Amino acid sequence: MLKARMKNPAMVIPDVMQPIYALIGAVKKSGVPARTLELVHLRVSQINGCGFCVDIGAREMKKTGETDERMFAVAAWREAPYFTDAERAALALAEAATRLSDRADPVPDAVWEEAARHYDEPALAALTLHIGLVNLFNRFNVTTRQIAGSMKLDARADNR
Repeated sequence: MLKARMKNPAMVIPDVMQPIYALIGAVKKSGVPARTLELVHLRVSQINGCGFCVDIGAREMKKTGETDERMFAVAAWREAPYFTDAERAALALAEAATRLSDRADPVPDAVWEEAARHYDEPALAALTLHIGLVNLFNRFNVTTRQIAGSMKLDARADNR
């Protein structure tokens, strides 16, 4: 049976979650569509193998009305017709910024420029921060083996 090594480290040390929640809140107010942020969350979590975040992200997406087709296809978004050009640009940026060690130029100009065609500077800042936050939570959860399905969606405090 799968068992977590410990609670999420951000929940163990007092005063850590408050600034993270503030950052999450600011990103959510940035003007980037919530649907795009959720797609990015799911894709980054898939890349990092964070079962906890994939599970909770997909459940959150379902709760907000996301379609099964889009959720099932996000891992193969390049080959699926379900995503807008802006969402594709955000997903490409998310993949590049998550896989930093996979190539010499981890975030090529073409990826950045395509994202900049769809998002202004504040939105690009929000996307970049969101990608970093998802990677941060993926690393907490993977390292401590947080278990998919172990947190009730209604009870969560946006633990991502």
